[in-house]
Amino acid sequence: MKSERLLSLDVLRGITIVGMILVNNPGTWESVYAPLRHAEWNGLTPTDLVFPFFMFIMGVSMSFALSRFDHHFSRSFITKLVRRTVILFLLGLFLSWFSLVCAGVEQPFSQIRILGVLQRLALAYFFGSLLIMSVRRPANLAWISAIILIGYTVLLALGNGFELSEQNIIAVTDRTLFGETHLYREWLPDGGRIFFDPEGLLSTLPCIAQVIIGYFCGNILREKTEIHHRLLQISILGIVLLFAGWLLSYGCPLNKKVWSPTFVLVTCGFASLFLVLLTWLIDIRKKQKWAYPFHVFGTNPLFIYVVAGVLATLLEVITVSGISLQGRIYASIRLILPDAYLASLIYGLLFIGFNYLIVWGLYKKRIFIKI
Repeated sequence: MKSERLLSLDVLRGITIVGMILVNNPGTWESVYAPLRHAEWNGLTPTDLVFPFFMFIMGVSMSFALSRFDHHFSRSFITKLVRRTVILFLLGLFLSWFSLVCAGVEQPFSQIRILGVLQRLALAYFFGSLLIMSVRRPANLAWISAIILIGYTVLLALGNGFELSEQNIIAVTDRTLFGETHLYREWLPDGGRIFFDPEGLLSTLPCIAQVIIGYFCGNILREKTEIHHRLLQISILGIVLLFAGWLLSYGCPLNKKVWSPTFVLVTCGFASLFLVLLTWLIDIRKKQKWAYPFHVFGTNPLFIYVVAGVLATLLEVITVSGISLQGRIYASIRLILPDAYLASLIYGLLFIGFNYLIVWGLYKKRIFIKI
């Protein structure tokens, strides 16, 4: 069952990567369907599930990858940990630098965004791995996760953490450590912008707990008990997390941009239940044909995410008669589909299709780029 479970994991990873590319690449940001937008502040949309799903999946994968080290800090483990962390972080910096260079910024390093999606994955992977390897008893990891989430809740409560303002403790921390020129500028409801990074350093803390919860689910999948029993365990855990997060959200709002503890619980609940559904559908019912494209994406997920980021930047900066390639393609779609929202969605789907051709070529040649 090991390879089959990994197939389910690849499919879930692929679905998540497709979602990440889709929500980042509409034909125009002015015409995007509501489910494909992030919540402006508090709340949860389908789009808000994408990134935490990938964080959860990383934790599940770590259960398989780290099992061979048996909680021993060997030289090979340290080498792998440091190498992958550095590569992920540098790739995130590269995407920021590349967009600035293409935009014509003369000194891109003076404005490069220090934090971002890949940088957050790198930090959560690094510290999550260290905790997992340091603690032998799973029950202790559960307590550590709880302490992280409770402590982070206290920080948010005492530091204006639930306010979208530059006085938010997350913004203050990032501004103090990195300076304003290296931060993302968040949009306000009135159209203004402030220096507030949704992938801030402090808000990476609860992501470590998210990774550990994914690790727990991976451990359950690796058990030698009957598969239905394992899926039942994960389902119960998912339901408990989902309801706990929903009930606690009355005091601690669901908020992706600060990665609130209730956001961790709810998204981990959804992710674990989705993992159960895919495992039942693919591994038990053997319904696998529909999942082939997602499996292809899931075999080279971070590579195609980086490629998609580079391609999206090039489509924005390369112009023909003063109009970007993205604008021309979108305008061409509008000639066929007058509905701006539908045309914007079709552009995103076509962009995914182009990236699929790239990753499918690698898959057919059995080339899997490990990042």
